[in-house]
Amino acid sequence: MPRKRILIVEDEDSLLRLESILLTSRGYEVRGVSNGQAALEAIATDKPDLVLLDIMLPEIDGFEVCRRIKFAAETRHIPVIMLTARKCQDDFSRGQEVGADWYITKPFKSAMVIETIQRFLP
Repeated sequence: MPRKRILIVEDEDSLLRLESILLTSRGYEVRGVSNGQAALEAIATDKPDLVLLDIMLPEIDGFEVCRRIKFAAETRHIPVIMLTARKCQDDFSRGQEVGADWYITKPFKSAMVIETIQRFLP
């Protein structure tokens, strides 16, 4: 059975490495990018099974990336989990408006991230 592919979109190198290690150690195939434009290009060329998406990104923010994923017929089925330091209710609501499937705030517990991913990728 092929491994599930996860795209991590995170502009902070140390967090990108940490998340990549966490997910590869659980058997996922991981690709990491550091900005919104690179995320959209990665999704267009190699559709992942799930996207782990930061909000505060250079070029195109995570809200817009999520909106584009969820409003395109060929990608709307891909689960998007927002993983962000933004904790206010307005950000959470905006995440829902653009179609995010789940919202996790930083600092995060690794177990919570894994459990959430497993909910979407059984």
